[in-house]
Amino acid sequence: MNIEKHLWGVDLGGTKIEGIVIGAESNDVIIRERIPTEANQGYEHIISQIKKLIDLLIEKTGFEPEAIGFSTPGTLDPGSQTMKNCNTTSMNDQPMKKDLENALGVRIEMANDANCFALAEATMGIVPEKCPTAQVVFGVIMGTGVGGGIVVNGKVLNGKHGIAGEWGHNVLEKDGVECYCGKRGCNENVFSGKALEKYYADISGTKRSLKEVVQRYRANKDEHATATMKRLFESFGKAIHYIINVLDPDVVVLGGGVSNIDEIYTKGVEELKKYIFNHKKVETVFLKPKLGDSAGVFGAVELVR
Repeated sequence: MNIEKHLWGVDLGGTKIEGIVIGAESNDVIIRERIPTEANQGYEHIISQIKKLIDLLIEKTGFEPEAIGFSTPGTLDPGSQTMKNCNTTSMNDQPMKKDLENALGVRIEMANDANCFALAEATMGIVPEKCPTAQVVFGVIMGTGVGGGIVVNGKVLNGKHGIAGEWGHNVLEKDGVECYCGKRGCNENVFSGKALEKYYADISGTKRSLKEVVQRYRANKDEHATATMKRLFESFGKAIHYIINVLDPDVVVLGGGVSNIDEIYTKGVEELKKYIFNHKKVETVFLKPKLGDSAGVFGAVELVR
């Protein structure tokens, strides 16, 4: 069965591995399956779980893949051809692309989850629907962590080090909270969901979920919630202005739990106006994603289209 007729993608997460086969022309989902990653059992076990999933898809469809795209929780270094920056740490320094090609016997294409999110939304998601002429798309994930990906004319921009769009670890506060990456005050440690919850707890003395903090902010009865949301809008506007000034994308798609806060698209963009090198005028289109949790696996499919 040739690749023009069926496209295969895998979203490799820390807790689950999701595989999908779609029609290349219709984009209809033929099959979709998930199995646990069981990452605590080590790297070799992860490879065997992936093979188990692909074998399951082959068994249920009767199709044989010629190539498979992978969305990964880290980056394949273009030079060493080993994985890096993976929060599933057993994958780091491993030649995963080569190992998967040996295990599965097909061509493998890989990109990190933020790149796959951006690619999916740029090609199959909200961008064709709202901004069909867009050439440059910056995809942002703001959830437990912060990440980003760049898509130009329907293709992921990886960069020399494989870190293009890696927005989460730009330093925003030089004396800020220490990050696992070794720096302080990274975007991820300022306005990720986890960071905002910590900030609220530190200034209020009370732990609350981000959803609760947002509700209390909107009720206008909690000064600490107001301060936390102000921190989000101000830091987001300042952080995203670097991307706008350097990359100047047509569209920014915001994904992850923090992106569900509607005020980011108004008050966050108002903060951006303070910094943008365009007479404080913002014509960049900011959009919510369309594909939700499916973006990773659909982005993986797009890698082999």
